[in-house]
Amino acid sequence: MLPPVAINWVPREIRRRCQHTRPRRLLLLALAALLTVILTNCGPATNLPTIAPNPSDQQTLVFGSGGQPINLESGNITDGNSIYVQQQIYDRLVHVKPGGTQLIPGLATAWSVSEDDLTWTFNLRPNVTFHDGTPFNAEAVQTNIKRWWDPDHPLGFRDSGKPFEIWANLFGGFKGEQASLLQEVMVVDDLTVAFVLKQPFAAFPAALSSGYFGMASPTAIVKAGADYGIAGSIAVGTGPFVLQDWITGDRIRLQRNPHYWQTGLPQAEQLVMRFITDPSARMAELRAGTVDFTVDLAPDQRREIEADANLEPVLRPSFNVGYLALNPSYKPLADVRVRRAIAHALNRQAIVKAFGGDLATADEHFTPPALSKYQSSTLGQYAYNPDRAQQLLKAAGYAQGFDLDLWYMPVSRPYYPTPKLIAEAFAADLRAVGIKVRLQTKDWAAYLADRNSKPGFQAFMLGWTGDYSDPDNFYYPHFGPGATTDLGNWQNAQVLSLLEAGRRSSDAAERADIYSKIDAILFKEAVRLPIVHSQPLLAQGANVMGWQPSPLASEPFSPIGKR
Repeated sequence: MLPPVAINWVPREIRRRCQHTRPRRLLLLALAALLTVILTNCGPATNLPTIAPNPSDQQTLVFGSGGQPINLESGNITDGNSIYVQQQIYDRLVHVKPGGTQLIPGLATAWSVSEDDLTWTFNLRPNVTFHDGTPFNAEAVQTNIKRWWDPDHPLGFRDSGKPFEIWANLFGGFKGEQASLLQEVMVVDDLTVAFVLKQPFAAFPAALSSGYFGMASPTAIVKAGADYGIAGSIAVGTGPFVLQDWITGDRIRLQRNPHYWQTGLPQAEQLVMRFITDPSARMAELRAGTVDFTVDLAPDQRREIEADANLEPVLRPSFNVGYLALNPSYKPLADVRVRRAIAHALNRQAIVKAFGGDLATADEHFTPPALSKYQSSTLGQYAYNPDRAQQLLKAAGYAQGFDLDLWYMPVSRPYYPTPKLIAEAFAADLRAVGIKVRLQTKDWAAYLADRNSKPGFQAFMLGWTGDYSDPDNFYYPHFGPGATTDLGNWQNAQVLSLLEAGRRSSDAAERADIYSKIDAILFKEAVRLPIVHSQPLLAQGANVMGWQPSPLASEPFSPIGKR
C-alpha cells in the first residue's frame, strides 16, 4: 500500500481530472484503496497486475531522483533524469561493466568490424522478448535505429515534434545528410544486424552502449503512435523492470520483469522512482526511510550522512563537466573578448570550493581529469581577474557593461547539485564588472528544448556526464556537426576537421595530439566555459546492497536489493 501521505503527493491537476466523478463524501479509507487505480494518470500504462509501493517492504526499492524524465522514449532524450528510468525499462545492444566503463554484451552477444573498418556486425541474443511478449530480433533493432536516424521513417513521428537530437549529436547527422556517419542498417538474418558507416569509427559499439539507445518494442510504438513514451502512454523494452505507471510531477512505478533474460535479476519486485528536485528534501526523505537511495546531493551533506548510522555515503566516480554556455548569436557575446572577460570575471575556484568542497575541481579543460592524456599541456589560464575582465569589456566597446539573461537549471545535476545558488554566485561576480545579470529558469523539459530554439538563451548553465570513455563523447555532442544549435550554430572549421580526424584514427598517440589541439582551440574561443568536474555524492540506507554507481552517471538498478 502507498504510505498515507501519498494522498498529498498527487498533483492537484491530476486529482481534479481523475476524481471529479467521485462523491465528495467518499471515505478516506476507500480513497486509499482506490489509489492504485487512480494514480495512473487515469489509466495504467500496462495491463500487468498492480503492486502498490511500500518503502518498508523488503521487495520494494524507492529511488529519489533529482527530477522527472522528459519522456520514456529511447533515442529521444539527452538528460540524465530520463536515462535513469530508461536504464530500467530498456536494454541496449552493448552494456557496460558495473561500476566501470568496459563494454560487455547486452542484447548483442558479440560484435566485429570488417577489414575496411566500415561495417559493424552484431550477433543478437536469442530467446529474448519485449515486455509485451513480442520477440526481440534483428528487425526490431533495424526499426529502432531507422526511426532515430531516418527523418522520413513512418514511426519517427517527426511531424509531432520528435527531434531525436542525440542521434545527430553522436553520429553526425540523419539519413540523407552529408555528415551522417551511418549509411545503412541491414537485417542479415533473424539474429544478426549490420551497420554500414561512411568512415571508420572505432568507438561505434561504445556509442551504442549509451543510455539513450535502448531497444523498444516496435509493436508498442505502432500501438501508441506519437504518444509513445509520454506520461499516460506506454514504454516497452526488454529490460529488468516493466512500466506500471507514471504520475506526473510525483513518481514512476516499475515492476519486476518475470521473464528477464539475466538470471536472478532484478532483485526487487518493485521499483518506485520519486521526483524530488531539492537535495535537502531528498536527504530528509532518505533519513525518514521513505527513500532507499538517492543521487546528486550537495557535498556539504556528506557529514550529515556519515553521522547517521542508518545511512551510507556513496561516491560516483568523476567523469563529467559542468559548464556555462555563452551564445555568440547574442551580439555582445559574438565578440570573443567579451566571452574571455566573463571567464576572467568568474571566481571559479572559489565558487567550486564553496559549492563542491573536496568533491569538485575547477580547471580550463572541457574533458574531465580522467581523460588528461588527451588534454593540452600548454593552455593558459582564465584566472579570476576583474580588472582584466573590465579591460577586455572596454576594448570590445562595452565599458559600461551590458544586460545578460543567465539561465540556470531547475533540477539538481551531478555537476551542479545546487544550480540556483551557483547561478547567484555567477551573477554577483558578473555584476561586479558591470554586466547586469537577470537570472532565469523554467521547467526542465522546456529548458532543454528552448535553449535550441531561436534566438536561444543568451547564457545558460548545463553539463555533461560521459556516455563512454573517450574524449570524442565530450567534444562531438557539443562542438560537432549540428551540435551547436544552442550556440546560434557557432562553428569552428578547424575543430570540425579535427573531430573527424579523431574519429577516423585508431592510433593512440595521434588521437592524443588531435584532442589536445581541440582543447587549446576551445580554450581560446570560450563558448562553453568549463566550470567544474565533480565527484557526485550519492547516499543509501544502510540496509541497501548491490548498488555499483557507474562513472557514466546511470546504471541498471536490477542488482540492488535490501537486507
